[in-house]
Amino acid sequence: MARPGTADPRAYAERWSALKNIPPFLAMIWRASPGLTAIMVALRLIRALVPVAMLWIGKLIIDEVVRLTGLPDAPTSLTGWWSSGLAQPLIWLVTAELALALGSDIIGRLVSYTDSMLQEKLVIFLSLRLMDHAASLDLATFEDPAFQDRLDRARRQTTGRIPILSQVMQQLQDSVTVISFGIGLIAYNPWLVLLLLIAMIPAFLGEMYFNSQLYALNWRRASDRRERDYLRRIASSADSAKEIKIFGLNGFLRDRYRLLAERFYRENRAISRRQLTAMALLTALGTLCYYAAYLWIIGRTLTGTLSLGDLTFLSGSFLRLRGLIEGLLTTFSNMAGQALYLDDLYRFFHERPHITAGPAPLPVPDPIRQGVVFENVGFRYPGTDRWALRGLSFTLQAGETLALVGENGAGKTTIVKLLTRLYDPTEGRILLDGRDLRDYDPEALRSAIGVIFQDFVRYAMSAADNIATGRISARDDRPRITAAADRAAAQAVIDRLPAGYDQMLGRSFARGVELSGGEWQKLAIARAYMRDAQILILDEPTAALDARAEFEVFQRFHDLSSARTALLISHRFSSLRMADRILVLEHGRVQAQGTHAELLAQKGRYRDLFELQARGYR
Repeated sequence: MARPGTADPRAYAERWSALKNIPPFLAMIWRASPGLTAIMVALRLIRALVPVAMLWIGKLIIDEVVRLTGLPDAPTSLTGWWSSGLAQPLIWLVTAELALALGSDIIGRLVSYTDSMLQEKLVIFLSLRLMDHAASLDLATFEDPAFQDRLDRARRQTTGRIPILSQVMQQLQDSVTVISFGIGLIAYNPWLVLLLLIAMIPAFLGEMYFNSQLYALNWRRASDRRERDYLRRIASSADSAKEIKIFGLNGFLRDRYRLLAERFYRENRAISRRQLTAMALLTALGTLCYYAAYLWIIGRTLTGTLSLGDLTFLSGSFLRLRGLIEGLLTTFSNMAGQALYLDDLYRFFHERPHITAGPAPLPVPDPIRQGVVFENVGFRYPGTDRWALRGLSFTLQAGETLALVGENGAGKTTIVKLLTRLYDPTEGRILLDGRDLRDYDPEALRSAIGVIFQDFVRYAMSAADNIATGRISARDDRPRITAAADRAAAQAVIDRLPAGYDQMLGRSFARGVELSGGEWQKLAIARAYMRDAQILILDEPTAALDARAEFEVFQRFHDLSSARTALLISHRFSSLRMADRILVLEHGRVQAQGTHAELLAQKGRYRDLFELQARGYR
């Protein structure tokens, strides 16, 4: 691995190859807004021709002034010039230059406006595409740290302004301007253009070199940058504020953040200092070449080969052309660097899910008649050698309430993830009504299952929307939302809110109201009822509830799941009594199974855990 501040040897090759990303990026701009893109290109092309037109008219004005002042019978007063009509061509030239100047100002404003609107359209287009693509990827993909780095770099291309859009458009405009100026210089002396190009090439290569170093450095920083941003976020988050104050963590978090931030600063400073020195020398070379050409133009004017208008046009053209070519090369170098970041975006879009619907997926049976069968299922999480489940076999019969019990790490939540096809088994298979889960469309399968995980999301949305996320297509069905809240014993929570179901929850936005952990959990449970699914799964659903609220939730759950297939995970044995059957898991296998009474009547893990918990209440 290259040391900090040193470009990877592959950086140049990657930089040039990354330019292949420009054409598909232009296609994305067009898809984002064809109309605005067409307007932007037209405005840029018009604006590109204005500078050479104004400079040429300026040359004609000077030549006309010199001609008129050299006339032997030239008028000696301003009135004389007007009355003689000799100044008429000059007036037309000045009027034309004024019109170009005013038009350039207006076009400049239009370009800025169009660029801003196109940026917004592109950000919306890319953000929506990123969100849609992220939603299609497997859960395993998101749990991969390398993917998180790619996602972080991709997300940065869709936040705020996208530099490469302006760079591409400016490059198009400047290229047309350079060509127009170049034609004018070539008509006088082709060597002027060649001298200019030779002077610019070293500066271009210098920009390429230092930009490649910065990209290589930023590429290696992705993981550390996520840690730095995480530290900054958690140190000022409402969710972590209590623990930070109680445990006095601010100094620890601040010092870790400062360590990373100052290291980034030192690495940037090292590259910037070298860039400052090198680019100052290379820019000075360009300046020397400009004045060499300027002396040649002056000499040709003194010998009468060129007119004063030609002197003005050529010196102005050479100066403008030098700045434009320098800007073109610099922008091209920067654009190549930005294209490398686009590479990160495209790599994200090229990521493909492995859990997908087959060519002819089966419809999920409605109603489910047989149930779910795990046949010798084994599973290892990606990137690990430890089996979370191994040789697991059991049946969840249709209409049955099955409880899973076991210590942390026994595989309870993993079973839920496999049943909902967030993962596929490493070995063995899972059947639904006699068919492998892989035979069904994953989205249709998940639509038939209602799951509430212990680590449910607390959405900074209205109370109604927090419940409606269980079946977002029914978001406007308020009776269904209120019915779900009532089933989850969440209606009392809603009644205490100032705006009821329309109350914004959480402290992320203005007028938001924070709930207790138990209140949030009741809303989360309401999502499962909102889903009205065939299979209902509650994974530690009452961890934040008090004993009375827990009893009420489970009593309602028992009543409502009597005609449904249900899977219940809980560490509280009082809630397991309602299950038709209990599976005791240990090290990813079924250690015992039976009813609550049957398991208590036999020696084993279940009775040991029950007695251990019961002693805590004596």
